Amino acid sequence: MDTYRDLFRTPEYSSLFATVSLQVAGRTVSGIALGSLVYASTGSALLSALAMFGPSLAQVVGALTLLSAADRVPPRAALVALALFLGLATAAQATPGLPTAAALALVLVQGVPSALGGGVRYGMLTDILARDGYLLGRSVLNMSTGVCQILGYTMGGLLVAVLSARGTLLVAAGLYGLAAVVARCGLSRHPARAAGRPSPRETMRGNAALWSSVPRRYVYLALWVPNGLIVGCEALFVPYDTRHAGVLLASAALGMLAGDILTGRFLPPRWRARLAAPLRLLLAVPYLVFALRPALPFAVAAVALASVGFSASLLLQERLMALTPERLSGHALGLHTAGMLTMQGVGAVLAGALAQATSPATAMTALAVVSVAVTLCLGRGLKGEPVSPTAPVSPPAPVSPTAPVGPTAASPADDACTTPRPRPRTP
Repeated sequence: MDTYRDLFRTPEYSSLFATVSLQVAGRTVSGIALGSLVYASTGSALLSALAMFGPSLAQVVGALTLLSAADRVPPRAALVALALFLGLATAAQATPGLPTAAALALVLVQGVPSALGGGVRYGMLTDILARDGYLLGRSVLNMSTGVCQILGYTMGGLLVAVLSARGTLLVAAGLYGLAAVVARCGLSRHPARAAGRPSPRETMRGNAALWSSVPRRYVYLALWVPNGLIVGCEALFVPYDTRHAGVLLASAALGMLAGDILTGRFLPPRWRARLAAPLRLLLAVPYLVFALRPALPFAVAAVALASVGFSASLLLQERLMALTPERLSGHALGLHTAGMLTMQGVGAVLAGALAQATSPATAMTALAVVSVAVTLCLGRGLKGEPVSPTAPVSPPAPVSPTAPVGPTAASPADDACTTPRPRPRTP
């Protein structure tokens, strides 16, 4: 699969694309509406930020309790139920006279099942597309997320001014409802990828199995930590240059969009392994220029260039899928999404604390240095081609009475998830 035309001709991809886009738009519009509502009633910038970004921090709870359901429930039913739940919770936040504490509690309640949503959506992507189409398909969803966030924040601000914050929350609830309709009518019924009943115990067991593999552990750390630190840098654009913060944020979105297009559409497979490490470093290195407090044109250029490096996550996700058996693909992608969003929240908090103690420019430079250091430390574990768990596991050789008992160097016992799996479904 080489072109966007081929991608959107794939059955069900357009419906999944529309479902994801509508949910992102609903989340963005509701975030700015609720943030405005909370700030107007409390005057607290902290509570306003929690109203907007609290769901990201709450996803860690979902990652620890719900992710086993990502592969154990039919994905279409899960997507419809999640969209309806988020729509109802958003509509409840528009209730006149609702205490701020109750509105914030609903924010956190929305964040917990959202961790499951990431695993279900991107796990279903592996059902709809052949494995060689995953990179292009995910890059388009990433681009859609960026565009919907930009449009959502813009339209959300206009809607708050025209309809009021509560009216805007009802619009967001309608977007969630529309996402549920599109998912129900546009997606086919796919069976669950794994048997068994989901539970917190199974979630923890799956997390432990995924984390037990050293190659996957390197991939997860590379997906979470450098990304979260650089998002922390972006969180300081307002205190760094209040007047031009919007320009810096727009340049970051533009760079991310360019990176997704170049990597997802135009980067040949033979170049992916060669450029994976440079792209990971590109995410942080340009931010080192902020130590010199550059003029606005240079700062904009540095931010845009660095944001191209976010496309390294596409290559890391492709590597993660090559290392993960199909029965855990949704769980693995859900753990990636929940961990990434949690680390972004942690990065923003860490950045704010450093900026409070020093200055925004110093904090951004320090986070960039740490991101480069983490990327370099993880580089050794990300070299070479990933060993796919799809290869059949040879039966153990007969053990003689005198032979020592225990796993050999070639034993698969070090990877709790290494099991044979069927070939991926193709459209």
